[in-house]
Amino acid sequence: MKAYCIVYERLHDQKMFDEYRKQVMPTIEAYGGKFLVRGGKFTALEGEMPFERIAMLEFPSRKAAEDWYNSPAYQKILPLRLDATECQFIVADGVE
Repeated sequence: MKAYCIVYERLHDQKMFDEYRKQVMPTIEAYGGKFLVRGGKFTALEGEMPFERIAMLEFPSRKAAEDWYNSPAYQKILPLRLDATECQFIVADGVE
């Protein structure tokens, strides 16, 4: 079953975030992941949306998503994103 990483972000340091973005793709692709949403315009149709940016990644499984997140390669660059943003990061199972 596919799994999805959904990240809501508010940027505080664009330069640091850009450095993270330059390095993140190979770490995602190594675990069969891909972006479905990467920033871009969105509209909150209901409720309050305190974040300004959304990213959504698809992985072949929850294990692949969690293995990617915990991988040494991703953990090495993760501090760039954490220092550059305020965020919420979740992993959700897809449907069959």
